[in-house]
Amino acid sequence: MPRTLALLPRPPRRSRLSGVAVGLAAVIVTGCSAAAAAQAADTAPAGAASRLTVTTVANPRPQLISGSETLIRVTLPSAAKRSGVRVTENGRNITAAFAAQPGGSLLGLATGLRLGPDIITATDGPHSASVRITDYPITGPVFSGPQQKPFFCETTAFGLAPAQQPYCSAPTVVSYEYMSTSGQFEPLADPAQHPADLASATVNGRSVPYIVRLQTGTIDRAVYQTAALYDGSAPSPLHQDTSWNGKLVYTFGGGCNAGFHQGNETGGVLDNLMLSQGYAVASSSLNVLDLNCDIPLSAEAAMMVKEHFIDTYGPVRYTIGWGGSGGSIQQYEIADSYPGILNGIIPGYSFPDVVTALTSTTADCELLDHFFAGSGASFTAAQRQAVAGFEQYETCVSWDKVFGNRLTPTGSCNNLILHTDDAIPVSAEWNAVTNPRGVICDPFQQMANQLGINPATGFANNTLDNTGVQYGLQALNDRQITPAQFLTLNKDIGGLNYLGQPAGARMSASPQTLTAAYRDDLVNSASLGLPSTPVIDQRVDYDLAGYLWDAHTTQWSFATRARLQQAAHGAANQVIIENQPTTAETDAASAYELQAMNQWLARIQADHSGRSLAEKVASDKPAGLADGCYRSATDRITSPLTDPATGPCAAQYPVASSPRQVAGEPVASNVLKCQLRPVNFAAYEVTFTAAQKAELSAIFPGGVCDYRLPGVGQVPPLGAWLSYGDGSAGTFGHAPAPAPIGRP
Repeated sequence: MPRTLALLPRPPRRSRLSGVAVGLAAVIVTGCSAAAAAQAADTAPAGAASRLTVTTVANPRPQLISGSETLIRVTLPSAAKRSGVRVTENGRNITAAFAAQPGGSLLGLATGLRLGPDIITATDGPHSASVRITDYPITGPVFSGPQQKPFFCETTAFGLAPAQQPYCSAPTVVSYEYMSTSGQFEPLADPAQHPADLASATVNGRSVPYIVRLQTGTIDRAVYQTAALYDGSAPSPLHQDTSWNGKLVYTFGGGCNAGFHQGNETGGVLDNLMLSQGYAVASSSLNVLDLNCDIPLSAEAAMMVKEHFIDTYGPVRYTIGWGGSGGSIQQYEIADSYPGILNGIIPGYSFPDVVTALTSTTADCELLDHFFAGSGASFTAAQRQAVAGFEQYETCVSWDKVFGNRLTPTGSCNNLILHTDDAIPVSAEWNAVTNPRGVICDPFQQMANQLGINPATGFANNTLDNTGVQYGLQALNDRQITPAQFLTLNKDIGGLNYLGQPAGARMSASPQTLTAAYRDDLVNSASLGLPSTPVIDQRVDYDLAGYLWDAHTTQWSFATRARLQQAAHGAANQVIIENQPTTAETDAASAYELQAMNQWLARIQADHSGRSLAEKVASDKPAGLADGCYRSATDRITSPLTDPATGPCAAQYPVASSPRQVAGEPVASNVLKCQLRPVNFAAYEVTFTAAQKAELSAIFPGGVCDYRLPGVGQVPPLGAWLSYGDGSAGTFGHAPAPAPIGRP
């Protein structure tokens, strides 16, 4: 039976752009305004202003503060004296917590915040200013909506104390590592003792001992880690550590899987490239998409971890996103939907979003593999490759074997991309007979707060659809397959049922589910915060790299670019740099791209013109930073990159396509369900017999895809910073929308 989701319950209702709040109200600010707010908060100078102001530093959105403390800046009018300022927290005098900063402002850590509303007030004689804070538990949620239950704890995997459901909290642990002269991180019991093989790091041109302070704890039910060079003194938010360059890299891990557990890895924080230059590095287990395929939750975790890093170390000049595959998805989607958490992003071997990859490539390749194992067994290797569109058909095999089980209820439970994780007991897994309310390991379960649950199945609604898709269309028109083969392929391709099993009929997603996916920007529109975010897309050319890695095909970088061009009428903020998957080239590219992003963000920070953030991003790009490729680890050239590939990089870095592009979908690949048109035999470049025409009409009784039209349910996103509730059941309400600071 088709995967039809007609019995769609209404997903969580959201406020419209008018701002009328209903149900699980959505917090909405414009993408450009939100990005500008965070950029200003991270990088604004602390000099005197024309009036007294009080701002939250660790999180520029005072309505979204988490935990019992937050860093506050009091900016004084030029005529004010710092000695006359008094600061209170809910009426309690906390002036002693503040210290003078270069430029004349005061910085202080407000502690003992109460859940719900708090108010921080600064007075200077007759003048007064306040900031109103809404404080959320350190266990979350803040805006990601109701939390999954059960939720299995894995704190011991990180050396933390055992924890209990549902919050999985454990005391924070600080440990130390050092870089040895042999090039390896080694544990260091006493950071005051310098081993004989201790290496040095270089920060702002100064040599410092390469000792790293590693902090591990729990935030938002995740295990987080932060790493920064250690200068011998405890970090303070009021006095910057002399071994830290004031910048943060936030790392994200790959994959895509259902949650229900804390996870046993982060995006990685002991990174020599970053730490050796003085960058701090942060991540959490819920920022690994293979542990949590939920973008709002990943954004929330990153926001909370970053906030508490700043509460520990002090203001961050800017934050750079880093990570490949699923790590790239998080960067691209957070930059668009929750702008400002990341000021610039360096996504590696990227995809634009989860939903597109699951709906088209994962499902399509599972169906093609099933077809070629059955009635399509006579297709040659060349014909299979032509239908799939990739540089080799084996890419489809990788998609099916690695990700196909993620569309089933239990096939990916504890089955991560590169290893296993036994956190979810078999007894807790879903079973139609013995445990129908058990854990469903399907990534769409991670989107239940956005897409809702189908009451007929108990599964989350999904976006899988292939109605009207003419598989192999370009291969047919190029005469790589025959009309008879084209008919057999499209007659027998079928679909997947709600259990992820091949079924005879094609898949059909409900328009309501599709609209929800587009409105909530789960299909990355590239129209909110992304056009105002500097992007260096590191396209490691894995197209022919073999099993698993070859799923990271090059056309996805250009899919994101096409979406930027559709939404922003240009992609001046995105640079694509290609390199081969060798250690030498990847290391060279990574080092260059981190340096270039640092320069780009520094130039934006120093740009005090009246231009919009998007204009600054486009105009402040460093000289020499442009599209291009590595011809070797020591030979990077710049040249415009296109799809299909042209120019001097084309021979070494061709751009192939995908099954949906072979079926006629444009490069942007953002049509989940196509609108249909009647079969028009004049549109084909081959001739069908009368019998074949009748058969083709019977295969597509409702018509075939018309990719000249928007997809079914394809609407603009509601806006950035959507909230699905704080899980408090009205304890202290939903976070109000931050005040906009300028026009989009």
